[in-house]
Amino acid sequence: MTTNARVTRAWANGIPAASASLRTDGDRLFSYQLCIGHTDDEGRKVVRAYTGGSGHFRSQTTSCHVGLALRVADRAEVPTPKMTR
Repeated sequence: MTTNARVTRAWANGIPAASASLRTDGDRLFSYQLCIGHTDDEGRKVVRAYTGGSGHFRSQTTSCHVGLALRVADRAEVPTPKMTR
């Protein structure tokens, strides 16, 4: 187990890591069981903006996880209904 900030840095570097509520397999980033980030076909890190401003708010904790991930990501995207299932 490590800190949430270290999990997001590990995700940025393609390394598996986990904290109590945030984890990565190096490719995808999960807040609890929700995928909030992925690596695209070109190796760029993409965060799904599950925040109040996006209209897809899940929880305060997930919003904090998204904020940490945005610091290391290459870009952000607004989740679509397909992504939220």
